[in-house]
This record gives sequence, C-alpha cells and structure tokens, in this order.
Amino acid sequence: MSSHHIVRERQEPALLVLGMDNFSDELLGQLLEWSPTVIVTETMAEKLNAAGIKVDWVITDNGNDIQSDIKYLPLSDNSIINTVFEFLTANNYPAVNVVTDELDITEYLPFFDQINLVIFYNYQKIYAINSGFSKWKPARETIDLLTNTENLQVTGLERIAETSFKTATDGIFSIQFDEPFILIAEGI
Repeated sequence: MSSHHIVRERQEPALLVLGMDNFSDELLGQLLEWSPTVIVTETMAEKLNAAGIKVDWVITDNGNDIQSDIKYLPLSDNSIINTVFEFLTANNYPAVNVVTDELDITEYLPFFDQINLVIFYNYQKIYAINSGFSKWKPARETIDLLTNTENLQVTGLERIAETSFKTATDGIFSIQFDEPFILIAEGI
C-alpha cells in the first residue's frame, strides 16, 4: 500500500542555492525531497545540472541556456539577495531555505519579517525566533545568538560564552527577550 501526497506549488519552501562547499549531499537531498522551487546563480546552476538536479530559476544578467525549461531571474541593480527576496515576496512564497558559503547577515535582516527564512551556512542552521520560542534538543547541543537582545531569559540552557549556550540536558529549552525577533544558529 502506498500513500500519495499532493504538493501544491509554493507549499514547500523555495530553495536558494548560492554555494555548497560546506553542505552535505544528504542535507541537500532532504531539502529537495518535496520538489521546491530551486533558484540558483549561474555557477551553481551548472553544478546542480551536472549532478542531475532540476533548477527552476537562474539569477543572471545574460541568460545563457543551461536547461531548456529554465526560467531566468534578471539581476536588478540590487544584490542577488535583494533580487531573489523581492521575487519571492512578490510571488507570495511563504518560506525559503538558503544554502550559502558566504554570509553577510545584514543583507537578510530586512526579509526575516516578510518570509519564513532559514539559512544553512558553515555547518549551521540560522533562523529567526520570537520570544517564548522553545524546542527539544539533546544534551550538550550548542545554540548561538546572532543578534543582540535585551532582557534575555533562558531555560534549559547554560551559557558557555557571551552569545553561546549549550543545552543542559536532553529536553526542551526556551528563550524569552524583548525584541520582535532574534536570530539563532544551531549545528547541523
């Protein structure tokens, strides 16, 4: 007996691949599992195409043919990040996973309150949380705070450095703070 799932367009997070030097094929396979819209640079399009991975959109300023059914996202005067996120929000994508080898978090900050955004960078998963966030993690897992916060209160975490914590035991940790959201990173 098999089960069938209908996945509607834009139901799953889009996938923006900017670099994969520190990202495993297994994790990439997990992100591709539900056939997301795949958006890449020209360099990454060639690499993914060579690996047999279908690319939907290529960010470009010249439009070289890589796959016959590919669409081209013209690079605006803005950065690649602005071009892609303007496209995603204009087309009502609710979420995006970003795989990158280089990270300037300030480029992404304007978009965290517009789209559900997860960044995979340097063996870490980076995402925004709201005050009251809680999650189950095994003992001795590291959680890093990437943005400054006022009145930080944590439960189930031990401070190991100014902005780094580890889970005290197997179980749920929680984080409270005053800002609308903060960014955290956890190992992958």
